Amino acid sequence: MLERWITYQERRRLAHDTNRRALPFEWGIEFIESRNGSQDPHRIFDEYVDWAMQHSDAFFHHTPTTDYHFDGHQLTYPSQIQTPYPENNTVYARYYPAKQWLSREKIRPAVIVMPQWNGDYAAHVALAQLFARFGISALRLSMPYHDLRKPPQLERSDYMVSSNLGRTIQASRQAVLDVRRGADWLLHRGFNRIAVMGTSIGSSVAFLTFAHDERFDAGIFNHGSSFFGDVVWTGITTQHVRKGIETHLTQEQLRRYWSPISPFPFIRRLQSNPRKMLIVSAKYDLSFLPCFSQDVFREYNARQIPFELQLMPCGHYTLGAFPFNWWVASRMIRFLRRHLFSAPSRGKNPPSPLCRS
Repeated sequence: MLERWITYQERRRLAHDTNRRALPFEWGIEFIESRNGSQDPHRIFDEYVDWAMQHSDAFFHHTPTTDYHFDGHQLTYPSQIQTPYPENNTVYARYYPAKQWLSREKIRPAVIVMPQWNGDYAAHVALAQLFARFGISALRLSMPYHDLRKPPQLERSDYMVSSNLGRTIQASRQAVLDVRRGADWLLHRGFNRIAVMGTSIGSSVAFLTFAHDERFDAGIFNHGSSFFGDVVWTGITTQHVRKGIETHLTQEQLRRYWSPISPFPFIRRLQSNPRKMLIVSAKYDLSFLPCFSQDVFREYNARQIPFELQLMPCGHYTLGAFPFNWWVASRMIRFLRRHLFSAPSRGKNPPSPLCRS
């Protein structure tokens, strides 16, 4: 009974968006810095994916910047990846300082918050404010091609996930590098316990960052799944993206080509330094199918990597609605307070350049 009601609500909420449109298929080789002079796009992507998977530290390597501008609330800085779209090349973040009455001596925790795909300017602001109210400063980032970073020709944030293979890879890679520069800024301001939190595609970005940056003490992955390509191929929210791809690639090919921006292949990196993780999963999710989430849980268990799981009796959209959103928010707050305030010092060393506010 509950599943039927949730499914109805999920499809009803999906129908509210009437501006989804399938873009034409494009390889987007110009977005992936190919080292291959071949004219065969399959060979180009095969070699590029092999390189990215074997050298993921280099693929997600970030360079520090000193070009930060902070007005007391909004932080801006240049994205490490410069795209053909000028609006997208500046990172916008809003800072919510922790309430001091909940702070503890010598412990300064902060969390970087990444909203969902197509989240507007207000997305996750209330959550960031809640974190701050409970003693954890929050830096809410705008993802590539979202809100202030959206090119004027876009109605939706289509360039973040689309049937342009190379641009989609670049967008998630860009988001990871943006988060890492955001962490630089927090560390330079004296924060010594930091976490990253993301929802939906923000969850994927958060995990990729967490797996490649040991400065993060904790991670919250709201809607966890395995492979980027499988989610796009099977989820109800991305069927318009699949339409632009399925006449050119199989699901297996898409899974492989988008594996560098998928969480599953990098779970193994956490074996040597697992840290604290909370995964939120929706039992009736039609966008991130539960079978793919189960694959993730089995992989963690097989590799003996500890994690906390919050399984919710709802779907992808309904998780953001009352009462599910309040339940999950309270769980996130308890998780961060428990692990950031009690975590031993990790001896983080911020990058050498001093940030300018």
